[in-house]
Amino acid sequence: MSKIIHPPALHIPRKAPSHLSQSLISAAGLAGCTVVHKDGQEVGSLVDLVFRWDTNEAYPPLSGILVKVGHRVVWIAASQVEEATRKSIRLNTAQLDLRDFKPRPAEVRVLQDILDHQLVDIDGARVVRAADLYVANNNKVLRLVAVDVSYRALLRRLGPSRWRKHSSPGAVIDWSSIKSFGRSENGQSLKLASSRNELRKLRPGELADLLEDLGRAERRELLDSLTRDQAADALEEMQAKELEVLLRESNPDEAAQYLTSMEPDEAADALRDIDEDLRRQLLELMPPTSAAQVKKVLSYDEETAGGFMNTAITTAPISETVRDLRKRLTTAKRPVAEVEAVVLVDAAGNFVHDATMAELFLAEPAKKLKDIISGPSPVTVPPGASIKDVADLLINNRRSSVLVVDDAGRPLGRILADDIIDALVPEGNRFHFPRLLS
Repeated sequence: MSKIIHPPALHIPRKAPSHLSQSLISAAGLAGCTVVHKDGQEVGSLVDLVFRWDTNEAYPPLSGILVKVGHRVVWIAASQVEEATRKSIRLNTAQLDLRDFKPRPAEVRVLQDILDHQLVDIDGARVVRAADLYVANNNKVLRLVAVDVSYRALLRRLGPSRWRKHSSPGAVIDWSSIKSFGRSENGQSLKLASSRNELRKLRPGELADLLEDLGRAERRELLDSLTRDQAADALEEMQAKELEVLLRESNPDEAAQYLTSMEPDEAADALRDIDEDLRRQLLELMPPTSAAQVKKVLSYDEETAGGFMNTAITTAPISETVRDLRKRLTTAKRPVAEVEAVVLVDAAGNFVHDATMAELFLAEPAKKLKDIISGPSPVTVPPGASIKDVADLLINNRRSSVLVVDDAGRPLGRILADDIIDALVPEGNRFHFPRLLS
């Protein structure tokens, strides 16, 4: 039995071990190879390899092969394939039903639909292009096991025909960590990993990097693979120019949905860079409450506190009990994990205190919120405060966030420490921290 690669995202060194090189068969090298009967009589030449895409297996099994016989391209089922080597494919019978090939759901022609196409390496969190594909025999089942993304593989394909038959793995990635995009000849989606949760492992910054690297069609598929919250978090991490392109290439309803899922300050940043007519159209398509929050941020200069504050704050009257507030937090649409603190206000809606989640957790449930107020005076800034002023306040007071209030003392929004970092670090120099490997 030939060995299948098992490590997640294995990158084989330039000079691969001989046993590994011998076990892999280049799919590109099989193109045009001779297909023979069991008795050795030539049937035709290989056109493509067709693999099953609906088995939820890490390594898709061969469904059949396309063979050029005379002037026709015919279908031969995998059950009739006895052996595949680097130079030829041998069948186990001499009796063939040489029917013309008709694309079927969940089947993909790998040389036509995958080779030279964009793929996403889930474990490496990067976009790659398939320079070659490798198949291997496993219990007499030919499976797609790896993709080669090296220039060496591409040069081998472009060189003399005698080079193409030789597997010389360069930068090889285990197929189980690959997600492919696009559509096959019959319109079938090429989402190999749609039933698994690989994408959930990636951080928003990593997903943003992938979205920025992919083409338009592939972007759409990646976004469709994500939950609404995942997509929103990823869009918030995209560079402004790339996000503007994505919004323009989306239909207006879709773009409005993305903006609604984003934090108001991030949505405002995305809308600042597009033309006024499109901005107005998208705001009109957003729910009134979400649109109002974004418009509030847009009404301020982007270099001021009001221009980069997050207006999605949680407030509570000081007359409410801790128990009632906790119940309200657990049933609110906004996840509790996203609530930095709760803004306590008086009967007139004026700011009184910024209650941390720790304070609320430790307080007696029956107490009213006005009775748990303690500690130093909260840190607030007016909406016209500069980025530097806000940064200085956070540093000097050792706070993770600061509230923005108007002249009357009503809370307008919150600025987190990472909002300050985003505002101070140039767009092109932002660094996405690599994902820790488990």
